[in-house]
Amino acid sequence: MQQYDVVVIGAGAAGLMCAASAGYRGRSVLVLDHANKAGKKILMSGGGRCNFTNLNTTPDHFVSANPHFCKSALNRYSPWHFVEMVERHGVGHVEKAPGQLFCDTSSKAILQVLLTECEWAGAEVRLNTAVTHINDRPVGEGAAGGPPETDADERGFRLRTGSGEIRCERLVIAAGGLSIPTLGASAFAYRVAERFGLKVLPTRAGLVPFTLQPADKAWLAELSGVSAEVRAEAGGRAFAEPLLITHRGLSGPAMLQVSSFWTPGDAVTVDWLPALADPLAALRQARHEQPGTGVEKWLRGFFSQRLAGALAAHFGWSGPLQHYSNEALAEIASVLKGWRFKPSGTEGYRTAEVTLGGVDTDSVSSKTFEVKSVPGLYFIGEALDVTGELGGFNFQWAWASGWCAGQAL
Repeated sequence: MQQYDVVVIGAGAAGLMCAASAGYRGRSVLVLDHANKAGKKILMSGGGRCNFTNLNTTPDHFVSANPHFCKSALNRYSPWHFVEMVERHGVGHVEKAPGQLFCDTSSKAILQVLLTECEWAGAEVRLNTAVTHINDRPVGEGAAGGPPETDADERGFRLRTGSGEIRCERLVIAAGGLSIPTLGASAFAYRVAERFGLKVLPTRAGLVPFTLQPADKAWLAELSGVSAEVRAEAGGRAFAEPLLITHRGLSGPAMLQVSSFWTPGDAVTVDWLPALADPLAALRQARHEQPGTGVEKWLRGFFSQRLAGALAAHFGWSGPLQHYSNEALAEIASVLKGWRFKPSGTEGYRTAEVTLGGVDTDSVSSKTFEVKSVPGLYFIGEALDVTGELGGFNFQWAWASGWCAGQAL
């Protein structure tokens, strides 16, 4: 029987951060992961460059049934703490958008920082090792294993793995959510939570592209690869970001952002000209100064030729501006400033960057991340019902929750 002070299940961003934090406090720490490589989501994030934090991190950039839960951790471990660690390891970074920090080379550098920190802290990372049982009861997909437990045994937790049994005093669940199953995502964390009687709030894909109804797909699919700066709104939240048209639907930062606030069946509103405050006035001025100019040609002043042509064709905006009444121009302006579409759905967990919902934070201490009803059991990172917006916020949540839990172990 192998014995450790702490076992962390999940060698992702939060798990590795927690392991290093606890290791530096003198704890014997083992990180377990069923995957063959640590930090797979770190490696693929940010187009391989890893948007590892956002300097403008505040609780307002997170979604949770309890919006106050994230405040303590985010205050205690700020983006500047992580930047200091990155710079201490000699990793260069660049601010691509206000507050959004990326590696200047490869996301491999961030993963190596975490693995090096674990090595220096004496935390062992063991891959290709799945945990099949906790306290002699199975966990995993569809295997809750009977009525919930309310306690660890007097000696902590007993884990059964393919490489033998392990005992630990403290158990940290950092197994993430359901997003991108090809990287190993599963419902493991939720099954463990249910095992110990914790409530798991409904989950769904977040930061995910939209799929389209047939009528919208018919004219937009031919524009695959075209992008535009827009302002998108859903669920009372709006984001001015790029939109990307794909062969499956609508993606890009604008769509990913509002997907986390969208409710199935509702419409998404797109302002195609966020930089133009009064398109009606601009159209009337163009009609006065260049009456023979066609609507499509006018649109080319704001969009690519392909998008301008598609918009004009789809909405029937043909002929020169001089043939349009004020009412007709107002209709064009209304569409450009407030086009509404009802997604048929999203691409789901297959491409989602995060999982909304998860382990109910009311069950967990916001300071230590220990389960209130089960001493010695902790949940951190994406497994919890805390989801950040696009732009490095989810990584900052991983660093903050992992570090804070590590300080309490």
